[in-house]
Amino acid sequence: MSTHASDPLAALGSLPGVAEAVDSVRKAVDRVYGHRVMRRRSNEISSEAALRGARGSAALSGADWALEEVRRRTDFSADAEARTVGAALRLGAEAGQLLSIWRQSPLRVLARLHLVAAGDAGLPAGAGVGDSVGRPRLDGETVDEPLIDFPLPTPSEVAGRLDGLAELIVAGSEAPALVTAAVIHGELLALRPFTSYNGLVARAAERIALVGSGLDPKAICPAEVGHAEQGRAAYLAAFEGYLSGTPEGMGAWIAHCGRSVELGVRESTAVCEALQRGAA
Repeated sequence: MSTHASDPLAALGSLPGVAEAVDSVRKAVDRVYGHRVMRRRSNEISSEAALRGARGSAALSGADWALEEVRRRTDFSADAEARTVGAALRLGAEAGQLLSIWRQSPLRVLARLHLVAAGDAGLPAGAGVGDSVGRPRLDGETVDEPLIDFPLPTPSEVAGRLDGLAELIVAGSEAPALVTAAVIHGELLALRPFTSYNGLVARAAERIALVGSGLDPKAICPAEVGHAEQGRAAYLAAFEGYLSGTPEGMGAWIAHCGRSVELGVRESTAVCEALQRGAA
């Protein structure tokens, strides 16, 4: 039996509002998995969830495109916004391929996610991503992270906290999946360990944690949709709570992430209903 000393994430389950958020998310996920369309067309729901999740994650990183624009575009090299949308789409496609090694080597997965996001395909000549890709930033390297303007931890602090996070993931936890995923998301956003695309990577890691935990094994509950729907201001306010480290702040961040999952469930439920009607 784990104790809170050996399983620090477990203690977060008793924070204000967290138990209610966990229960609400579980019920919402169970409902969409019980939809009759899921019995025969789950692959279509998963694909659509990945697309909509990528759109939502890109929106939070400053590229707020309409869904149909994301769907129709094939060239994502024209400008910074296009590259952000392209990065989000690549991460959505890659995340499912990394589930098998997430619990064994989470730092390797994070490095791969950044490599995929920052891949230099389509960048203008002379704008190669250099040797900063796929590794934590070093002293003197700047971070390009739209909309996140909080103090940056030093590279040495980043290294220590990344190792600590990896140890928690490898060891496993009795904490609910929502709690673990929210902490992974918040910690990566706080550390911004890479020189670019940290928000996209943090949200992709949250998705991997939710899917890998068994809460959302078919990846049909895109939290990124909910994060975007609640808006950047609410996202940043909740994240500020995470940074505070207070019980109230941490509880509010976890609850915010839970509401995001529920909104992702609502989105996929709507897709199920459209498919059932023959409208999609």
